[in-house]
Amino acid sequence: MDTALLAGLILLVGIVVLIILSVPIAVAIGISTVVAIIAVIGFDRAVLTTSQQMFAGINSFTLLAIPFFILAGVLMNNGGIASRLIDAAKVLVGRAPGSLAQTNVVANALFGSVSGAAVAAAAAVGTVMGPRQTREGYDRSFSAAVNVASAPSGMLIPPSNTFIVYSLVSSTSIAALFVAGYGPGLVWILACMLVVYAYSRKHPELKSSDRVSFKVAIQTLVQAIPSLLMIVIVIGGILAGIFTPTESAAIAVVYSLVLGFIYRSIKVKDLPEILLNATKTTAIVMLLVGVSTAMSWLMSFARIPDLISESLLGLTDSPTVILILMMIILLIVGTFMDPTPAILIFTPIFLPIVMEFGIHPIHFGTMIVFNLCVGTITPPVGNVLFVGARVAGLRIEPVIQKLLPFLIALVLGLFVVVFVPQLSLWLPTQLGLIAP
Repeated sequence: MDTALLAGLILLVGIVVLIILSVPIAVAIGISTVVAIIAVIGFDRAVLTTSQQMFAGINSFTLLAIPFFILAGVLMNNGGIASRLIDAAKVLVGRAPGSLAQTNVVANALFGSVSGAAVAAAAAVGTVMGPRQTREGYDRSFSAAVNVASAPSGMLIPPSNTFIVYSLVSSTSIAALFVAGYGPGLVWILACMLVVYAYSRKHPELKSSDRVSFKVAIQTLVQAIPSLLMIVIVIGGILAGIFTPTESAAIAVVYSLVLGFIYRSIKVKDLPEILLNATKTTAIVMLLVGVSTAMSWLMSFARIPDLISESLLGLTDSPTVILILMMIILLIVGTFMDPTPAILIFTPIFLPIVMEFGIHPIHFGTMIVFNLCVGTITPPVGNVLFVGARVAGLRIEPVIQKLLPFLIALVLGLFVVVFVPQLSLWLPTQLGLIAP
C-alpha cells in the first residue's frame, strides 16, 4: 500500500475511533501518530523519531508565551475583573435596543481579550449577566445564546493563544497576527450585535437601560481602565519593540497578579490553586503541540499534504472554490475538535495551497482562527456552548435553537473575513509589520 495512503488511513481511523470512545484529543492524536509511524518506518526507529519530534515541537522560546498568557488569564478570571468590564460595557451600549444583551456581547469581547479564554469569558460574564437579563424579562435561552455566541470574540482580539500556536506552525510574526486579529474580532462582535438588534426589534418589551449621568459614566469607565490597560501594555510594548511577545506574556502575569492584589480579590492563599489550574491547562496545550508536531512530521514524511493539495487542485483551479472547500472542511472539523489541535493539524496541509494562490499567511491565520472559533459554540464538542448552558442552568437543546441566528451571522462574517483580506492585513501593513 502507498505510504501516504497507509499513514493517512491509520491517522484518520485512529483519531475518529478514539474520539468516539471519548479518549482525550491529545492522547488520540498521540496514539494514532505512533501507530502510523510504526507502520511506516518500523518500531525501532518510530520510538526515537516520535520522541525527538515531540521534544522539538515544544522546545521553542515562542511557546513560553502560552503558559504565561494562560496564567495571566487565570489570574484575571479570579481577580474581580469581570464586574468592572461589564459595568464599562453597559455604559458603552446601555442605550441600544436589547441593552443588557448588547452589554453581554461587549463585556465578553472586553473580558475575552483581557483573559484570552472564551470559556473563562462565558463563565465569568454569563454568571453576572444571566440573572440580570432574567430579571429584566429576557428569555433565558436567548440570554444564554448571546453569552455563548459572543464569548469566542476574545480568541480573535489579542493577546490570543490561538494566534501564538498558528505563528509557531506557520513561522509568521506573532505581532502581525495579534494586530491582524482586531478586524475579524470586530466582525465577530458586530455580527452578534446585529442579531441582538434584530431580536430586540421583534421584542419591544426589552427596553434600553436607564440613562446614566455623565459623571457616573466617567467613573465607571475609569474603574475599568486598569483592567483594559493590560492590552495596551502587552500590544503597545510589542509594537514599540520594548519587549518580545514572550516577554510581554510574563509582564501580563505580573500585571494581573498586582491588579488582583489591588482589587483584593486574590489572596496569597489562593495562589497554589491558581498555579495548579494554569499548570493543568498548560500541560494539555503542550502535549497537544508535542503530539501534533510528531504527526506533522509523519504527514510530511508520507507526503500527505502534497497528496491533499494535488487532490484539491485536481478538483478546481479556482482560488475561490478552494477557499470555500477549506472553510467548509474546517467548519466541520471545528464541531468536534478544539482550535489548538485543529490549527496544528490543518495549517501544514492548507497553508502551502493557499500561498500558491498568493494568499498572505497572516490573512489565512485570521481565517482559520475565526473559522475554528465557530466550532467552539457548536455541538457535539463545543466547549463554550456547554459552559454557557451550564452557567445558565439550561439544557443544550433550547440554547442551540436560539443560537442558530448567531451561527448564521457568524458564518456570513467568516466569509467576509475570507474574501475581504484588508480586514486582516490593513492594520499590520500600516504599522509596518508586513510588507504592503
